[in-house]
Amino acid sequence: MKTRTMMWSDISALPSRCLWRATLFAVALALVGAPQIRAQSAPTANVASPSFEVASIKLSKTARGFVVGFFTYPGGKIIASACTLKYLMMEAFDVRSYQVTGGPGWINDDRYDIIAIPPASSRSSKLNPPYPKVPPNAEQRQMLQMLLEDRFQLRFHRVSKEGPVYVLVRGNRDLKLQDAENKDDFPWAGSIGGGAIMGDGIAGKNISMPQLSARLSGYLDRPVVDQTGLKGSYDFKYEYSTDESTFDVVSCIFASVQGIGLKLKAAKGPVETIIIDHVERPSEN
Repeated sequence: MKTRTMMWSDISALPSRCLWRATLFAVALALVGAPQIRAQSAPTANVASPSFEVASIKLSKTARGFVVGFFTYPGGKIIASACTLKYLMMEAFDVRSYQVTGGPGWINDDRYDIIAIPPASSRSSKLNPPYPKVPPNAEQRQMLQMLLEDRFQLRFHRVSKEGPVYVLVRGNRDLKLQDAENKDDFPWAGSIGGGAIMGDGIAGKNISMPQLSARLSGYLDRPVVDQTGLKGSYDFKYEYSTDESTFDVVSCIFASVQGIGLKLKAAKGPVETIIIDHVERPSEN
């Protein structure tokens, strides 16, 4: 189903708020079953899939180095600011950067501003997220997939095969996790200083163990599977210092995770990859 064109002049200005290093966030994958490989194609034309009522795509005028942003708003509207196609695919398919392969170099370089609104008949049109950083729901992700297929002529297939993963478990130390003080806080975990590299320790606010696993996956470039058995959401903070001459991101993460009473173990499990078969630059509107 084609989306109806919205004139750029009809759309309100983009917000200045941006996601903190959104590309570092990851999705925990389930550790299941025996090794297997499967391939899937993009939905065929005769399968009815949800799509946006209106959508606008333009090359971003934002200066290089600007942190990308992907936001959700009441009524199901989404706004993507200075996002590459690869990042848009990460949002559309709920995967991380290392799970998208193929395609020309511009999918990592060209940045786009997108505003899209679902039809009033959709479930997403009834949404009222408490803050713009709330991730898109399944229907919004399907709509974004359809938009990429329509406007970017995206064609792809999926492959899932056994690969290296990490398992997050409880360690031998006392847990340094406190029940979240504010259950309405945006779930977050990352570097204490808010930097792109977790070299000074780890902190978290109102975050569950599956969500923490997803965050760690982005830093470690492989799936992290939650097997802690811990329920609920937590606040925590653990400072870690290291000699800059021997700094190693993975070692810092492992030490920081151990500092809050957890542990990362290497394992094998299914890793899904989305392979780009064809893609084109979109015409603007």
